[in-house]
Amino acid sequence: MNRVTQSTHIKEAINSLLDNGLTDKQDIYSKVVADLGVPRPTVRRVARDLRNELLDKIKILQTEVPRPGYYGNRQKES
Repeated sequence: MNRVTQSTHIKEAINSLLDNGLTDKQDIYSKVVADLGVPRPTVRRVARDLRNELLDKIKILQTEVPRPGYYGNRQKES
């Protein structure tokens, strides 16, 4: 299995376990290692990459984009 495919499978497995309500990181790692037969350090590396990708997406969604004519909570000045 090449690295890109392996990473994709690991990310899918991690997301599936999270969707099923598993919250303990070590349990997630152990289940992915057992299910996919990949080394634990590889699972930890891919989990780190997944965390960083999700954090980047969250940062994008949290940024406020100023809109013309929109004053938020402030009253429009006369």
